[in-house]
Amino acid sequence: MSTANMKKLFALLALASFANIVVSAEVVGDAKAAVNKIAMCIGCHAIPGYKATFPEVYQVPMIGGQNEKYIVNALNAYKKGERSHPTMRGIAESMSDQDIADVAAYYSQQKK
Repeated sequence: MSTANMKKLFALLALASFANIVVSAEVVGDAKAAVNKIAMCIGCHAIPGYKATFPEVYQVPMIGGQNEKYIVNALNAYKKGERSHPTMRGIAESMSDQDIADVAAYYSQQKK
């Protein structure tokens, strides 16, 4: 491949990478859109004092009023397998980036 073609290839790759970053940065949470997306969350996270028993007994955290960025990071960590709870991983893997942003926006606006 010629030097000119290599430069074109690198320029295209750089442009594609930049476009990917811009698209990722444009995901903005919509709390109203989350109303139809939170059914899986309510079953555990909306019950004060709820304890889950799978895979072990533990106190389920209340997520209402939690920081939006924290929720996004936590769900993405479950989605990537960086957090290991099997139920949360399954739920997070089923969510798009927009779903995650919407749910995080919804819960961050709730009162603790």
